[in-house]
Amino acid sequence: MELAQLIRQRRSVHRFEPKDVPVDLVLELLDTAVWVPNYHMTQPWRFIISYGEGKQRMAEAVRQMKEKRETDPAKREATGQRFYDKIMAIPMIITVVMEENTNLIMREEDYASTSCVIQNFSLLAWERGIGLVWETYPWLLESVFREAMGIRPGEKVLGNLHVGYPAQIPNAQPRIPAADRVTIFD
Repeated sequence: MELAQLIRQRRSVHRFEPKDVPVDLVLELLDTAVWVPNYHMTQPWRFIISYGEGKQRMAEAVRQMKEKRETDPAKREATGQRFYDKIMAIPMIITVVMEENTNLIMREEDYASTSCVIQNFSLLAWERGIGLVWETYPWLLESVFREAMGIRPGEKVLGNLHVGYPAQIPNAQPRIPAADRVTIFD
């Protein structure tokens, strides 16, 4: 597929077939995805891949957090179970983590580079018929989640990538043409 076509056809996928994504394929795609511009070649990223029963660690941490926050005792268990089941239904989750440089400028450049890795991975996956959505949630910052997933002090979670074979591909959302957002000085 031509790159311009691939970029325009890629979609954020929220519903997946109950089919495993081969880990070897994901590792191959990540190995290509990391070829992004990166100031001083800090390469601050790492990836935590959770699939199959391996998602239980994350699902259990989220269940704990959701049950703790639910004020209605009658709803507490159901709320926690709902989130547990949601996580377990996703074929694969890749938690993208970045080492936070103490130099603020380098940290921002590293954030941009790590975001580029996610975009590259998204396009490479789409080319192979794999969909994903990049999700961020407040609980990514919480100690229960960080401890469960082995996220170290000094690391930032950029988000979870929900990865799988699309059960449904959403329609394209309109984009503002770049020309409408360009300022030219000549």
